[in-house]
Amino acid sequence: MAEASLEGLVEALRRLPGVGVKSAQRMAFHLLQHDREGARKLAGALTDAVQRTRHCQRCHTFTEAEICSTCADPRRDPRLLCVVETPADQAALERSASYQGLYFVLMGRISPLDGVGAGDIGAASLLERAADGVVEEVILATGFTAEGEVTAHALGIALKRQGLKVTRLARGVPAGSELEYVDLGTIAHAMGDRR
Repeated sequence: MAEASLEGLVEALRRLPGVGVKSAQRMAFHLLQHDREGARKLAGALTDAVQRTRHCQRCHTFTEAEICSTCADPRRDPRLLCVVETPADQAALERSASYQGLYFVLMGRISPLDGVGAGDIGAASLLERAADGVVEEVILATGFTAEGEVTAHALGIALKRQGLKVTRLARGVPAGSELEYVDLGTIAHAMGDRR
């Protein structure tokens, strides 16, 4: 029985991104051997989060309320709507303290090879949200991966058809870096997007 539960724990930990068999085993052994109280806290926090967390009705990020604190904040600029792939992307933008508008979280990206289309990431909900008569500019902040670019392109076309101003996050050479250490794709995009 103990072996089956240990295997179950390892398999559960393997579901985390970037965690293989050896890492999952290391985590499981650590929790069981050195930090059983931490394991109980982790189990309780995970159970609590799964039971209490849902999607915001306006932006689709994670929240415990019907409307998240960002959407409910009257100090946010409702004319700006930033589209991101995940709540983690939203959190990264919030940490930068450079954006004061509202968000729409896709909870994914278009990936034709994986069978994920615009309908699977809530494109219709985004178009409805952006057409509220208040939003003036939609900032597409999807990743600069092939899937992120396809997502931004498809959403950009649909949003422009609604008469909205659509912009894309700038990309380029990071501040403080040296060109010889920057990948060629970034350099090419920075040259092409120069102002």
